[in-house]
Amino acid sequence: MGCGGCGTTAGGAPAGCKSHGHCASGGCNRLNAFDWLANLPFADPESSCRIVEISFNNGSRKDFYRNSGSQFFEKGEMVTVEGMSGFDVGMVNLTGELVRLQLKKHRLDEKSPDIKKILRRASETDLAKLKESKQREKELLIRSRAIARQLKLELKMAEVELQADARKATFFYIADDRVDFRELIKLYASEFKVKVEMRQIGARQEAGKVGGIGSCGRELCCSTWLTDFKSVNTNAARYQNLSINQAKLSGQCGRLKCCLNYELDTYLDALQHFPSNADVLEVAKGRAFLVKKDIFRNLMWYSMPDSNKQYPLALETVKRIQAQNRDGIRPEELETAEISTGKPKEVEPEYADIVGQISLKSLERTTRKRRDRERSQQQGPQKGTDSRRPGNTDRRPQPGNRENNPREQKQGKPGNSPRPNPQPQRGQGRPQQGRQNNRGAGQPQNRQQPPPKKDSPGNKPQ
Repeated sequence: MGCGGCGTTAGGAPAGCKSHGHCASGGCNRLNAFDWLANLPFADPESSCRIVEISFNNGSRKDFYRNSGSQFFEKGEMVTVEGMSGFDVGMVNLTGELVRLQLKKHRLDEKSPDIKKILRRASETDLAKLKESKQREKELLIRSRAIARQLKLELKMAEVELQADARKATFFYIADDRVDFRELIKLYASEFKVKVEMRQIGARQEAGKVGGIGSCGRELCCSTWLTDFKSVNTNAARYQNLSINQAKLSGQCGRLKCCLNYELDTYLDALQHFPSNADVLEVAKGRAFLVKKDIFRNLMWYSMPDSNKQYPLALETVKRIQAQNRDGIRPEELETAEISTGKPKEVEPEYADIVGQISLKSLERTTRKRRDRERSQQQGPQKGTDSRRPGNTDRRPQPGNRENNPREQKQGKPGNSPRPNPQPQRGQGRPQQGRQNNRGAGQPQNRQQPPPKKDSPGNKPQ
């Protein structure tokens, strides 16, 4: 319901939001309520609700004020209201018929004279004073904690909220026992020159004021929408088959998580179908003890003392064994229920060339050529090394010898003669003619024979 991209600042204006807090989306404030009755038409406009809900300190505190004039306020507008011997500045949170439902929830009378009035829309001077007061709150909080420590009081100061005109300060503190802070109020009044109000809150309210991200990855419920804090018991975790781990079940406030109560009723309804007093079952081999209850599959897991194996039993099987045990009958074995392995295997869809323009033949041809080239490169060096070994009778022409390869010899021209080979290469036993005679007999030789070599001092005639 809100724009999740804009955060809040100390002054109440959203950071990065060009609407300056008047987008009415609800994403720039804590403990928001979406006004789903805002655009509802009424036949009698005079009967509309004149009470407006105003939020202070970025939504951490809300109160109701009367719109005595004929002004129309929209959600997100900054207004100036009556305060303690002065004025305060807040943001319009709810208007119209939805406020009547909130008044009924809080058991407040719409015509009560105790409800304060809205003075005017906030001016630039009012907003400047509000900004100055908010800047002083951090300094007041640090100093108030130091004074409480000097008096050795068993309390923790959680937050200080200063009125817009800086005439009143509300100190929110946490204490396990009752604290006598009469001397503390006198020191605060003389130190800060304000009217002091002390309010005791719990650890859950403190977490809501501080804010943060829970283990679920979302903002804390106490800082976004939760206002009713109910007691959470460890039995809620036991009914849901959760391990009693204090680190996992505790929230940022140090107490058990409030979300343990959200699904508790659903689990209690599902547990009504499970048989009671089924912790131990008598069988022929001995006793079977209950290990856990699988509420989603309607199974009960049992284990035998002589083995580590666990047996899943259906609810009907457990009820039948209980009835047999009451009659003194012990079944031979436990009839285990079949458990599905999980999700069915997903069948991959077959490829279909719908357009008819995709061809993989060129890719296959390229892949085949590359594979043949790699194979020839792996086999080539092995043949070359074998042919150069001493005593090898292989007479095939080597690729690097121009003299022995008739394909690479040049044709004789007048005045040109091939270079003499000063030293015969290793592994070459006979001249070119003998090597040519070793070819297969009966095969025609159509190639032109190279001219005979001249004798050189380095070559001895055979």
